[in-house]
Amino acid sequence: MEPSSTTVIVKALTKAIVEHRLLPGSKLVEQKLADHFGVSRTLVRQALLQLSQHQLVSLEPARGAFVAAPSVDEARQVFAVRKMLETEMVRAFIQVVDDNKIANLREHVAQERIAIEQEDAPGRTELLGDFHVRMAELMENEVLAQLLSQLISRCSLITLMYQTSSAAATSNDDHVQIVNALADKNETLAVRLMQEHLHTVEKNLTFDRKLPSYDLATALA
Repeated sequence: MEPSSTTVIVKALTKAIVEHRLLPGSKLVEQKLADHFGVSRTLVRQALLQLSQHQLVSLEPARGAFVAAPSVDEARQVFAVRKMLETEMVRAFIQVVDDNKIANLREHVAQERIAIEQEDAPGRTELLGDFHVRMAELMENEVLAQLLSQLISRCSLITLMYQTSSAAATSNDDHVQIVNALADKNETLAVRLMQEHLHTVEKNLTFDRKLPSYDLATALA
């Protein structure tokens, strides 16, 4: 990849946001970003515009760009959309499931467990979210995978803002049970487990949590 590519900037900022190194409300100063990536402010501006289209960045006239801070209503709407999408995804996955797909998912949840045991917060955050995207990829449905990837990124912001403690181990256990149900081709159970999993994550959100703050340079280091 060319280091001056807008795509590189978008991916780096998205990763920093998803891994909770750039917090909701953090100001994204164009000149600091340009200096960090060694590019023009024009390329930075293009990257911030793309991120705003993905709802990860808020562009405010006369104030600049900020990492998005989803409202309580938006948080609930995101989870409602995920429930609708992922309920149907489970049903569709059952229709194409095979041993290779199950082995792939089992390997993924094993990596989740390793990251959790090693207390690798960025790694487990990424892996736990990617589990859902991986299901769509294994179905070879790139449109669904892209939609879920964007929703998962927004969920990372939401859980950072409203989750009092990591429910990583519980989420990993949920994923194991979902994979077992998929392996058994038990559609009813798999759908119920996915719905309960998303419901549990949403239920554990606390909507009055105060956030810490990180410096932009530290977050991108």
